[in-house]
Amino acid sequence: MSAATAEPSTLLPSPLPVDSHLHTDLSPDSDVPIDVYCALAVERGIPEIAITDQVDFDPRDPAYDYVDFATRERTVREAAERWAPHGLAVRFGAELTYNRRWEADVRDHLRTHRYDYTIGSVHDWPESPYRNPDRGRWIAETPLDEVLAPYFDEVVGAARSGLFDTIGHVDVVKRYLHPHVAATALAGAPELFEAALRSVVESGAALEINTSGLRQDVGETYPAAWVVGIYRELGGRRVTVGSDAHRRKQFAFRLGEGYAIAVQARLDEVSFRRGGGRVTIPLGRAVAAG
Repeated sequence: MSAATAEPSTLLPSPLPVDSHLHTDLSPDSDVPIDVYCALAVERGIPEIAITDQVDFDPRDPAYDYVDFATRERTVREAAERWAPHGLAVRFGAELTYNRRWEADVRDHLRTHRYDYTIGSVHDWPESPYRNPDRGRWIAETPLDEVLAPYFDEVVGAARSGLFDTIGHVDVVKRYLHPHVAATALAGAPELFEAALRSVVESGAALEINTSGLRQDVGETYPAAWVVGIYRELGGRRVTVGSDAHRRKQFAFRLGEGYAIAVQARLDEVSFRRGGGRVTIPLGRAVAAG
């Protein structure tokens, strides 16, 4: 299957319906009080946000037992009450770091703790080759499929676990490979992405279009537009769009471009959960860019 380069459409939903990936100061790498995001959402006309503070399961990771569940839930629920009169819906979510070694812990956590919405994300775990200080040499000496395999194997595991509403930033591995692997090299090997994307399709989880890469050195979304196109070709229909903000200025950062990628890929709705069953939010096409 070839990678098609998608030019994002300028016809976007107005207003943008939801920023579904936000970290507050209840994540160890964010300094943003929840009310700051709420005020920005109201100011920009975004009617719904999901607070998805980090939950890690390896004691060596920074969000392991960082803030207890009760505090996180109370903070978000109270903010939801404060901001509802302003027309803003605030959902209590979480971004849960996935690795097969601690899948049982993730499962136990989700069995005993209820969220409105969950993102399952693979990050560069402590023993991963992507944390190796000498990873440049390893990448240079290793075939690209073997370089990507440790990461994508975990993505497949996350999808097949059936634990998550959304699989987050599915090709964020390219951030760990930068600058040793160019985006063009990845785009030239679309077949290496197919197993991971197919697992997301078969799981019924949504694929996140995460715009944080647009503010990072990689300079493109996670996943790139061409990857979203392959997801659609494989039968994928469910997507979410989030900025993955950790700072005030990152709220909804180039969020419209994420929605434009979805529209360009002929994905006409956002698939989301608000604490009960899955809901779909239609994406209108014939409206001005937001």
